[in-house]
Amino acid sequence: MPAGTGRAHIPARSDAEAVALWLVEYRGSPHTQRAYRREAERLLLWLADRGMALAEMRREHLDAFEAFLGDPRPRERWVGPTRPRRDPRWRPFRGPLSPASRRQSLVILQGLFAWPREAGWLDHNPFRLMRDKRRRLDNRQGRVERYLERPLWDWLWGWLDHQPAPETSPRARFERERRRLAFGFAYLLAPRIGEMAAARMNDFRPREGRWWWHTVGKGGKAASIPVPPDMRRLLGEWRGALGLPPEPRPDEATPVLRGLDGHRGLGENRLYRLIRQTFREAAEAPEDRLGAEAAREAALLRRATPHWLRHTALTHQAQAGVELRYLAETARHSRLDTTARYLHAEEAEWHRQQSRHGLSATPARAVQWPQHSEEAP
Repeated sequence: MPAGTGRAHIPARSDAEAVALWLVEYRGSPHTQRAYRREAERLLLWLADRGMALAEMRREHLDAFEAFLGDPRPRERWVGPTRPRRDPRWRPFRGPLSPASRRQSLVILQGLFAWPREAGWLDHNPFRLMRDKRRRLDNRQGRVERYLERPLWDWLWGWLDHQPAPETSPRARFERERRRLAFGFAYLLAPRIGEMAAARMNDFRPREGRWWWHTVGKGGKAASIPVPPDMRRLLGEWRGALGLPPEPRPDEATPVLRGLDGHRGLGENRLYRLIRQTFREAAEAPEDRLGAEAAREAALLRRATPHWLRHTALTHQAQAGVELRYLAETARHSRLDTTARYLHAEEAEWHRQQSRHGLSATPARAVQWPQHSEEAP
């Protein structure tokens, strides 16, 4: 029965059915729908654990739930590795959520409560009582930080691009080419992972002597992205590994990224795992190849996800001088202030100018710190 004071305007008999109807509204954007389902399921499971329904959620519960997202306990009940949803070992969390992820969860749940409230299923929305809502729910603050700085990316690409040994098996060679194409695609065109998984060969098309990648992204937004020469070369090499000519035909509606049989498309989950596994393998490279910053760089690679590649691509394009309006088109952002988060060059210039400010008018001298002695005083 609906929890609202009036008659519900949706054919739901439970909170789960009401949430399912809300999720149907996002059927045109499968990636968004999956993300929203994950956050809604976490909330419903948390409420069920306390014997509560959506209608019983009050303002103080929002704080309790936000704290839970940052430290889901008991861990054995809530946290575990990736498993299929029907697997009894499945858990809602891979680990505690970062502050940014917690904010994003609350942004999503605010929409979850607003929809059934309008539908008459609920008689209140506890988010409306959140006094500091703008600060708490603003997930567009600050610069993008989850990306690979240029030296680390250059090292990673060199590691991916190394020539295989003569005795390398055909399967290993195929996997190498697929991995190069996946990382090169992600870096050169800045796609979301769902867009990469859905890409077809004839999405790459020439127009007036230039090649473009055509995609339908978040929110069903169609876009055409310029294909740089390196992407054409990588695609041609990958097609060569598949036994195909370098350039795709207009009628070639076959997957770009494929399984080991060379025909079946690589699903989004499989692609996600492939990229994550590659990052982990790179993090295990010998320290002498990563240099003095080996520990820090290896830690970054272990944390990196496929979306880091999109952030890396857009950040490096901004640093290369691509204009904001073109960067926004590549990113498919509807707001320029979203794209502006990638303009780290301004921070570098600020830092350079701030360095002129010192404790004296003369240049700072190198300080000779006293040597630590292990002898007792």
